[in-house]
Amino acid sequence: MRIGSNPEKNNKEIFVDNYHRVIVPVYIPNFEGYFANLFEVFKLCLESLLLTSHTKTRITIYNNNSHPDVKNYIDAKYRDFELIDQVFHSKENLGKINAILAASKGNIEPLITITDADVLFKNDWQKVIESTFVNFPEAGMVSPVPSSKVFKMFTANNWYYGFFKGKLTFEKVEDPDAMHKFDLSLGNKELMYKPIHLEKYLVLKNNKGSAVMGCGHFVATLKREVLDKGSNVPAFTKIGGGVERLFIDTPNEELGFLRLATKGNFAYHMGNSAETWMNEEFNSLIKNNENPNFTAHEFCAKPISFLGRKFGYFVKFVLARSKKSTIMLLNFYGLQSNQY
Repeated sequence: MRIGSNPEKNNKEIFVDNYHRVIVPVYIPNFEGYFANLFEVFKLCLESLLLTSHTKTRITIYNNNSHPDVKNYIDAKYRDFELIDQVFHSKENLGKINAILAASKGNIEPLITITDADVLFKNDWQKVIESTFVNFPEAGMVSPVPSSKVFKMFTANNWYYGFFKGKLTFEKVEDPDAMHKFDLSLGNKELMYKPIHLEKYLVLKNNKGSAVMGCGHFVATLKREVLDKGSNVPAFTKIGGGVERLFIDTPNEELGFLRLATKGNFAYHMGNSAETWMNEEFNSLIKNNENPNFTAHEFCAKPISFLGRKFGYFVKFVLARSKKSTIMLLNFYGLQSNQY
């Protein structure tokens, strides 16, 4: 039997001053083999995030059935830091995407950063990402880590924008050493970047700013509409297998949004083992006490037009089908090389 009236019925509206949420899924089931050093990496990740995030940020940690020591560490950080306002503990590993969907659906911030648990954040990562969204209102996805090899990946809208609303040009890579570190962190037998990739990347410009064409998604900030569109069903794959493409890449492109990265490098991929240089980078971080002036309204979605999207898909189709067309286009934009 209900007695009285719930007072919240007279206070129905939800208002949140914060506008930027960060979601960190983590899965460290033990401290053996691949996972032997991953706990130390996760600590660097989370503590670098806490140091570098501004006051209008809130952090969600989704624990995918990690070791009890990891759970205790997360709970301690939740108690000690205001920025961490949500912690989810799952007794099963439901995978990266389901963790992101669970957290994003329950929050209302217009910007949502998704990050793997092995990312080292640098000072000013939010400032440059948020400025990029303001400079490019059509952007739906921005990463603090540039790549010179993803300019053809889910960038149909970028090509339309470059032809008709802005400008495309190849520019000198600002931090080739960081790009090389990312390549090494992947642990592949062969390096991904050739020397030319460490020299030049394709840049999209307008009269407000510039950003690198395309980005990956081990760490990226999305407009929440992207996750809303891609989350009609749960993910049945924990990681890999195209699951990010289904829930992140394709929705961003279909909504008519640009896919960009900052020209400077503002985060590192660490992999599953900490190295000396990572600790040195962490020790150079300065506590961010900034209370930014941005408001949620400044990050409203402004997608590319339907016809613009169709044109972009045509350009992407031509580039995908013809290496010669790609070389001709790169030459047109100032990269005189067939090795890109």
